[in-house]
Amino acid sequence: MSNSSAPNTVPATTAAFHLQAVLSFGVSLAAVVVGTFYLPVDGWVKAFLAIAVLYAITSAFTLAKCVRDKQESLTVVNRVDQARLEKLIAEHDPFRSVA
Repeated sequence: MSNSSAPNTVPATTAAFHLQAVLSFGVSLAAVVVGTFYLPVDGWVKAFLAIAVLYAITSAFTLAKCVRDKQESLTVVNRVDQARLEKLIAEHDPFRSVA
């Protein structure tokens, strides 16, 4: 049985989309750093804001990784189930006598 009918499970992201995402992240991080640096408050307030932003960034990366891992695990399970079904269909002989 051919795998040509199987859905494409690889996400299609272009190099331009990847570059846009990286540049967007860099610009937003630079804006927060510059804004925090020029904020007219005490140093401890700036430090608190910097730590809070770093915590939010690392939490966002962790969440994105968890979501991706969950989707990948479901994809693998679905592909295994599909392979099992295709094997059963390929091995099924409707004219074989039941013992």
